[in-house]
Amino acid sequence: MQPALVLKSGREKSLVNRHPWLFSGAIEKQIGSPQPGDSVLIRSSAGEFLAWGAFSPVSKIIARIWSWEETAVIDAAFFKEKISQAVKLRQRLISPETTNAFRLVYAESDGLPGIIVDKYAEVLVVQLLSAGAERWKREIVNTLIDLTGIQEIYERSDVDVRRLEGLPESKGWLRTKASPEKVEIEENEIHYLVDFQNGQKTGFYLDQRKNRNILKEYSKDAHSLNCFCYTGGFTLKALQGGAAGMISIDSSREALAQAQLNLQKNGFSDEKVQWMEGDVFQELRKFRDRNENFDLIVLDPPKFAASISQVDKASRAYKDINLLAFKLLNPGGVLFTFSCSGGVSPDLFQKIVAGAAVDASAEVQIIQRLTQDVDHPVLLSFPESDYLKGLICIKRG
Repeated sequence: MQPALVLKSGREKSLVNRHPWLFSGAIEKQIGSPQPGDSVLIRSSAGEFLAWGAFSPVSKIIARIWSWEETAVIDAAFFKEKISQAVKLRQRLISPETTNAFRLVYAESDGLPGIIVDKYAEVLVVQLLSAGAERWKREIVNTLIDLTGIQEIYERSDVDVRRLEGLPESKGWLRTKASPEKVEIEENEIHYLVDFQNGQKTGFYLDQRKNRNILKEYSKDAHSLNCFCYTGGFTLKALQGGAAGMISIDSSREALAQAQLNLQKNGFSDEKVQWMEGDVFQELRKFRDRNENFDLIVLDPPKFAASISQVDKASRAYKDINLLAFKLLNPGGVLFTFSCSGGVSPDLFQKIVAGAAVDASAEVQIIQRLTQDVDHPVLLSFPESDYLKGLICIKRG
């Protein structure tokens, strides 16, 4: 008998609306003895078919949906078709003349829950974040090789969310011939060396591609500050746009060393850039106390809220750095401010930034809203996939 999950009466609404997560509290009974990662039928309390999902008994998300079709077969051919669709979409959306680095597979948004694949030139970096993704690892890797021809595939499943699925963290080569330690990518005429083995996320913030390009248009002759600069993405784009100078701050010595290599690789003058290792909150206060001001500030912090329970604490942190940034901006100055915390909604983020402006006694206008680039598409039935929020603000004189 096919293993199945039967829902409690009235608990099928989210699946009818095609949200791809099923929580354990919605389950009335389990039929059979599925193992972690196995495919299970999901039925309503009346026995009606709802979906096929990947079983994860340890997680609160007891099943992640593979298919809404009753006749679907979850096998190697299924993954080949789904990944092929994702690859074709990127071929349509991403011009190879613009970049050779982008997100190839974006989990639930591509109908592949728990599976992330980032392409960095001729290296693919894979994250397998769920029991279902882990179950089909071999088939996923073989399909990626078949569809892309890329032979260098590295796993970066060294993330906390794996523990929620009852899985150990995992990191290392899945397939390789050359075993490169780093890879050089190109994005809008800027070259970056990416440490995909040890860097943040899978090595680079691919989701900020279009926002880096937008920053370039605001950079000419600007005395600029890049907070949480990581390996210098926004810094290099500001310099490309003609920034008068740039102070770039990060707490990671390794990231700053990488940023300096990227600066040299692109032939920019060292004289225009000051790299600072330090805590952004503390450094912003020091700038304030010295009455130092800037024409352009970037705030691109790491995720402050990993879960809903952390939203209040994260909100205070976002307000703190934005308040300081408004105090440091010259009249007419521009702030690029971001949140990648999924639990912080766009409305809440705007309210936080608005509160910071009030407390800074600054009159501020939003001139543009920003989000993740097109290789991170948002599934309408899965709002959680819309995580990156950005505002371009101008401080009135």
